[in-house]
Amino acid sequence: MPARQFRFRLYLPVLFLLCCSLSSCSRLITSTVIKPAIGNLQQQTDIELVCEGAPAYLLMLDSMLVSSPDNRDLLITTTQSYSAYATALAECGGSDTRITAIAEKANNYGQSLLRPLLPSGSGTDMATFERRLAQLGKDDVPPVFWGASGWLTWVLQQKGSPASIADMIFIEKIMARLLELDESYQGGSIHLFFGAYYAAKPEMFGGRPDLSTHHFDKALAISGRKFLLTQVTYAEKLARMTMDKDLHDSLLSEVLDFPLESAPEFGLSNRIAKNRAQKLLEENYFAE
Repeated sequence: MPARQFRFRLYLPVLFLLCCSLSSCSRLITSTVIKPAIGNLQQQTDIELVCEGAPAYLLMLDSMLVSSPDNRDLLITTTQSYSAYATALAECGGSDTRITAIAEKANNYGQSLLRPLLPSGSGTDMATFERRLAQLGKDDVPPVFWGASGWLTWVLQQKGSPASIADMIFIEKIMARLLELDESYQGGSIHLFFGAYYAAKPEMFGGRPDLSTHHFDKALAISGRKFLLTQVTYAEKLARMTMDKDLHDSLLSEVLDFPLESAPEFGLSNRIAKNRAQKLLEENYFAE
C-alpha cells in the first residue's frame, strides 16, 4: 500500500472523531457518509474483505455514538453493521469467542434502540411489555426490527442457554407485532424469522411445519426470490426436518445458480448464502 494512502487511512478516523464532537456534524455524517457506507457494505461479495475491513468502520461507529448515544439512525446503522459482521465472521472462520463478543455489541446497540419503545431485560413485566408492544405504529418498525435483530444475533450465539430461551419469548412477540405492522419490511425478513422459528421447534413444543412453509413462501414472494438466505434457511431448517430431499436440493441449487449481480442490494448476504448452500449440499444429508 502506498505510504500516502496508508497515512490517509490512519488520519481518516481522527478527522471523523474531531468532527463528531459536534452533534450537527454527526447527523450530517450519518446521512451523507455512514448510510451510503452501510449500503456499500451490504453489496460487498468478498467476505474476507468485509472481515478484514469492518473493524475500523465499527470502531468509527462506536466513537460517533459516544457523542450521539440517542441518534436513532446511527444506532440502526451500528446494529445492522455489528449483526452483519457477526454473520460474516462465522464464514471467515472467526473464533466462537470473537463472534460472541461481536454479537454482544449487536445486542447492546439493539437494546438501545428498543429501550425508548419497549421494556426489555430481566424482570420485565409481560403485561407492560405487551401493552407497549400494542401501542407501536408503522413508523416504529425500523428501530424495533433492527433492535430485535441485534438481540437475536446474541441469542443465536448462546446455543440454547436458559437466558436465551427466555429472551426468545420476547423476540417472538416483537416479530409477531412487526408482522402485523409491515410484513414486507426488509425483503420479507419477518416472514423468514417465522419460517425458521416454526421449523426449529418440535411439533410437541409448538413446531408447525405448515406455518413454516407458509412463512418461507411469503418471504420468497416478497423478496422476488432474490434474498438467498431465505432459500438456504428453508432447505436447512424445514426441508431437512421434513426429510424432503427434492425441496432441499432444488432450493440450494437455485441459490448456486443465482447471479449475484442481479441483486446487488443483497450482495453480502447472498454470497454467504451461496457458501452455505455449497456446504449443505456437500454434506449429503439424505444419504442412506
